[in-house]
Amino acid sequence: MFARLKKSGKYQYLQIVENRKVKGKVVQRVIATIGRMDKLQEKDRVETLIRSLSRFSDKVLLILSGKSDVSAASRKIGPALIFERLWEELGVKNVIKDLLSDRKFEFDVERAVFLTVLHRLFVSGSDRSCDKWHRDYKVKGIEALSLHHLYRAMTFLGEEVEDQRDATPFSPRCTKDLIEELLFLKRRDLFTGLDLVFFDTTSLYFEGAGGSIAQKGHSKDHRPDLNQLVVGAVIDNNGKPVCCEMWPGNTADVKTLLPVIDRVRSRFHTAQFCIVADRGMISSGNIHELEKRQIPYIFGARMRKVKEIREDVLSHPGRYREVRPEGALAKDPAPLKVKEVFLNGKRYIVCLNPKQARKDATDRQAIIDSLQEKIKTNPKSLIGNKGYRKYLKIEKDSVSINQDKIEWESRFDGKWVLITNTDFSPQQAALKYKELWQVEHVFRDVKSILETRPVYHQKDENIRGHVFCSFLALVLRKELDRRLQEAGCTFEWADIKQDLKTLQEVEIQDNARSLALRTECLGTCGKVFQAVGVAVPPTIREL
Repeated sequence: MFARLKKSGKYQYLQIVENRKVKGKVVQRVIATIGRMDKLQEKDRVETLIRSLSRFSDKVLLILSGKSDVSAASRKIGPALIFERLWEELGVKNVIKDLLSDRKFEFDVERAVFLTVLHRLFVSGSDRSCDKWHRDYKVKGIEALSLHHLYRAMTFLGEEVEDQRDATPFSPRCTKDLIEELLFLKRRDLFTGLDLVFFDTTSLYFEGAGGSIAQKGHSKDHRPDLNQLVVGAVIDNNGKPVCCEMWPGNTADVKTLLPVIDRVRSRFHTAQFCIVADRGMISSGNIHELEKRQIPYIFGARMRKVKEIREDVLSHPGRYREVRPEGALAKDPAPLKVKEVFLNGKRYIVCLNPKQARKDATDRQAIIDSLQEKIKTNPKSLIGNKGYRKYLKIEKDSVSINQDKIEWESRFDGKWVLITNTDFSPQQAALKYKELWQVEHVFRDVKSILETRPVYHQKDENIRGHVFCSFLALVLRKELDRRLQEAGCTFEWADIKQDLKTLQEVEIQDNARSLALRTECLGTCGKVFQAVGVAVPPTIREL
């Protein structure tokens, strides 16, 4: 059944027509002639008819006139649909609810935590900004939440528990530790464990004074004037975040390694694993203690600062061997190269990336070319520039290029050195250390995509909860990455965020009727829904 216009003379008439089969042929029958079209349009009778008919339809998109009492509101639905599914399937929702089973909160703490985590993923900022942000998003079960509920949820995550067996003087055992352990237990089976642990740290500064955990120290954000805390992340060999640790801002990296190892072994019931960390974790005391405990390790070494490495290890004779990760193309023009060096009872692995070496040499030559031009015009202006000064030879009455320094720097082009006590082959050790870059990407995510700042909290438990929500956001983000990779999709995180936010639902209310209209899936949106196994909502549905 459909409507059509029938021309008769100089007028057009609106008719309702039905198609039906008669002896195998489709025959049209005019059910009714509504009237002359020009007369109907003059008195808005077409809109009145449509409105009247809409009472008998469940999926009609109303054509509304300005005379009707209509309200419409749109909210973003993509983010919550995707990450709610991951939140549930990873077990985060049930773990938090189980820990809350004997608590008598007057609001839904699990919903407050999820909302905060979702905010970290898509916009970030303070909990105060989260309270305003969520009004544009459709998230199930958050209607009754206010700002003070978000603060209380942070307190719950960061509050100390009665059992302090795995606590350290600067890292008490908290609710967030229980969540990490239960999540790890859920995904652990006979074939999974912590055979390999990647560990790295970063610093996060405070906008205000912070709690007792906030101290001044070596700032990786180049803000030594502000109080900060040190955050460490542990990731397994599958790239999944295991736990995060927090220490006062004046804690040196080398002092965090051994406590983390002890806590990881105790908390996750792991007898032995190999620790992979960068050069900031190296000290003679740490290495001695690891050797004493017979704990395997792979550390990045300081090439320029350690005399034995820069003078003996790098110049040690020996052939480089090519390393190709599993799945890499055999014709890769710049495969990683490694060679093994044993010196003074230590095992070193020298790694060379030819592509990076060419880049280092090109970048340095660009600086030298610029220097040669500037020396001719205003040599004194170069002395205060750190990037230029290291290549200059400054004498009493002249400034010239320091060729010895250029040759010395070229020795390090594209190279890094590992020190290890494992029985991994040089190729295996190099590839394992390269996986540490996953942790560096984690912190890049935490400090940009999953931006934790600004931190305004004054209590340690709130600060711990605030940072832990960024860690949970990271858990969800990495799980999404894994599922997209399994589906054969490679998307930029910025594109995923934009496309999920574009998916919106418009709610239209007209008198007693309510309809929800979904916008179109654009860009990566459809593939993301497929990878996570979430059905895209219908285009039109009645509420």
